[in-house]
Amino acid sequence: MQEKTHGACTTVLVGKKATLDGSTMIARNGDSYEVIVPKRLTVHPHEILDQEERYDSPGNHFQITLPKERFRYTTIPDGEDRFETYPDAGINEKNVAMSATESVYGNPRVLGYDPLIKNGIAEDCMVSVVLPYINSARDGVARLGKIVETYGAAESNGILFADKDEVWYMEIATGHQWAAQRIPDDSYAVVANQMAIQEIDPDDKGNFMTSSGLTDFIEKHHLNTGSDRINFRNTFGTQTVFDHHYNTPRVWYGQKYLNPEVEQDPMSDNLPFLRKANRKIGVEDIAYILSSHYQETPFDPLGTGSEADKTAFRAISLNRTQDSHILQIRPDVPDDIAGIQWVQLAGTFSPYVPFYTNITSVPEAYAAAPQKLCLTSAYWLYKTIPVIVEPHYNAFLKQVQDYKDHLHSQFLGNLAKADADAQKADKEQISGILTEAGNQNAELALSQTRKLLQKLTTDAMSMSKLTFNMDKNL
Repeated sequence: MQEKTHGACTTVLVGKKATLDGSTMIARNGDSYEVIVPKRLTVHPHEILDQEERYDSPGNHFQITLPKERFRYTTIPDGEDRFETYPDAGINEKNVAMSATESVYGNPRVLGYDPLIKNGIAEDCMVSVVLPYINSARDGVARLGKIVETYGAAESNGILFADKDEVWYMEIATGHQWAAQRIPDDSYAVVANQMAIQEIDPDDKGNFMTSSGLTDFIEKHHLNTGSDRINFRNTFGTQTVFDHHYNTPRVWYGQKYLNPEVEQDPMSDNLPFLRKANRKIGVEDIAYILSSHYQETPFDPLGTGSEADKTAFRAISLNRTQDSHILQIRPDVPDDIAGIQWVQLAGTFSPYVPFYTNITSVPEAYAAAPQKLCLTSAYWLYKTIPVIVEPHYNAFLKQVQDYKDHLHSQFLGNLAKADADAQKADKEQISGILTEAGNQNAELALSQTRKLLQKLTTDAMSMSKLTFNMDKNL
């Protein structure tokens, strides 16, 4: 198995009848095992090459031949080469969204019968070899599934796909075995580094897709842990003491936020994969979940609980969260303006900035990801805010929340205006209008972040512990 340098993410998927406006939405935090992994935003143009291109992954030298034509697509990578590393997520010109990956783990029993493949496909390149070549969410599952069966997988992973009509969640469990489930239109799912899909029906082609040999593999090695139906989570996943402190509490908190009426144990192995929220879900709800750290519970590391409670569970948003994204495919608008990629860099205290994906370029500050501190880089500017906020969390929380809320309101107004402008424009002008809208949203976020940084830094200077009041003349 390839050693992962990225991972430990949290995922949210929402069907179109469960959202406020009928959008499909898939979202994920891109976490790393390191505190600093600069991320940037890119857009790749539509290309038709003279010949098929041989891809060689810089991570583990996984190799595959890629088609000559690739669609325009966005990504959030940390690599600088033509074939980026860890491109995380994006939306292509067919309005297909993909986010890769949610790190999951197969259990020792199933991996004993089908080990991971050292030079198989891994998370560092999945978006690059799949997203530019697919026409639908279902097409994405099929392409990646065929790659896994042909070349093998280097890791166990969960991958998200969506188009205007469908949302799919796919889990690669072993070197060659995988399953995917269509998220029901009226439902949502929260996933946190653990196999999540429960009962599957390989014969129900409308709602499930699997590796071609999955049923035979399970029967041959006597792996079915329950009834005649296959419970993918119980058969292929893990349920360890580490899951109960690292993984299940994050699913619990996401479901607690969207279904507060349901009482559940944060350490339960039986939290459902799918739920129906008690209300329609908006971008704001997903942003809250992915930015959260168990607020208003004893388990908040920045809260007032006991030290044991505050350190009991791994939070959803961490100082190791390098980016978070919400990929929204909107209905009832022309295809040219349907795809929006909401991008949060550096985690909890940063805003989600919306970018249309039918664009020709990204703002300079978002395109740069230098390895050392540089406040002209969006990543690094946002990364400085928690350094000041965390030591004075209660004093600065209101300022930070007001800043994020005010920006979000402005973004929604800007999107409405850009939608109207684009729909009145000639087709050849649309991508320019949408590119400029992204530039304006980015500059608004950056300018307000600079003002916040200045204010927080100044206020923090008066909170030093190296102070002593005695006499105004001394």
